[in-house]
Amino acid sequence: MNSGPGRPRTHQPSRPGATARDEILDAAAELFTTQGFANTSTRSIADAVGIRQSSLYHHFKTKDDILEDLLEGTVAGGLEFARTVAALPPAAGPAEEPSGSRLHAVAVYDGTQLCSARWNLGILYHLPEVRSARFAGFLASRQELRGLYGRLGAGLPSASVGSAADGNGADFTFRLVESLINLRADGLMTPESPLQAADAGLILCGLAEGLPAIREHSAALIARLS
Repeated sequence: MNSGPGRPRTHQPSRPGATARDEILDAAAELFTTQGFANTSTRSIADAVGIRQSSLYHHFKTKDDILEDLLEGTVAGGLEFARTVAALPPAAGPAEEPSGSRLHAVAVYDGTQLCSARWNLGILYHLPEVRSARFAGFLASRQELRGLYGRLGAGLPSASVGSAADGNGADFTFRLVESLINLRADGLMTPESPLQAADAGLILCGLAEGLPAIREHSAALIARLS
């Protein structure tokens, strides 16, 4: 089977993905997260897909291009959902939508995206390479997502726990969601982990007593918008 003129595969595709580009991304994600970004060559990625190295360059000019695409994929779904939630009209009142429901929904959705992805790409966030201007697009998207957490948590009360007392409960929620990356890397993640992270964030926002109603409305938001 040929992936295109002059780009023959060495065997039938065996990786998930509708295109050769998708298969390259999947192979790179596996190798980056299992043997490290620095230790992975474009040749090893091509070998994992079953294509020539020259064929890989038809889709990605450099290894950094592959990493950029993968990193942006880790925030794209959560960011799109958070934008949608943030654009909703104001609720009529607590009876219609308990305070904190929107923040909780974004945290659950975002956390589920991080936990359910085929590879735990979030562990690449702290690579020194990622701090360079080369990855400005990813960094901007991640910062926008963090800002939307803050926007959705604006005006919420805060529990008197460390910096949360300074009104940073929403930012703590963002950090708790991203902590799922390490939880997954340690093999401690469960299907309930995204919900638990969102619950903990809302507790830091001083909304522990309202959690049952918040959970109900959060689940309804996710079901309606996702």
